[in-house]
Amino acid sequence: MKAVGHNIVIKINKEGTQKTKGGLLLSENQRNDIRYHKGTVLGVGDEVKGLEIGDEIYFDKVAIHRIDIDGEKYYIIKDRDVVIVL
Repeated sequence: MKAVGHNIVIKINKEGTQKTKGGLLLSENQRNDIRYHKGTVLGVGDEVKGLEIGDEIYFDKVAIHRIDIDGEKYYIIKDRDVVIVL
């Protein structure tokens, strides 16, 4: 799968349920305090610099667009929305 331009195709890494200091269990969807998600790069556009397929990244969660291909969910972000490459 190849992205075009400044786009990056990613798969979001699920973090599962977390326990708060008060003992409540919160799913990933209920955590409003987390602005960035972790993902794995599956494809990079020809204008993206510094990223390769397989890189683990943190990106701004409000900047994603979902696409379904053959029943699989993939996400598209712009290179400017990547904040950390691990």
